[in-house]
Amino acid sequence: MADVFQALSSPVRRKILAILKEKDCSAGDIAEQIDVAKSTLSGHFNVLKAADLVVTLKKGTTITYSLNISVVENLMSGLFDIFGKQQDVEDKKNTSGKELI
Repeated sequence: MADVFQALSSPVRRKILAILKEKDCSAGDIAEQIDVAKSTLSGHFNVLKAADLVVTLKKGTTITYSLNISVVENLMSGLFDIFGKQQDVEDKKNTSGKELI
């Protein structure tokens, strides 16, 4: 999961994921939407692939990137487990701040 958090630490990579959330795209399609050099974009794709947040499909010379939904779902589930439990404790407190259990 550390790879996922590392990948999400970059605003550029988060933008790439937001684009891929809408539709699968080639690197060229994404480069048109993000003001980053293609060589820099390649490095971002490598980080996203290492974290398994994107999957690729190569057809001829074109590589199409897709959001790896299962990893995103696992991430969200893990975050909910971490932060949802804290919310459960907060929900069980009464107005005086004491836990009810």
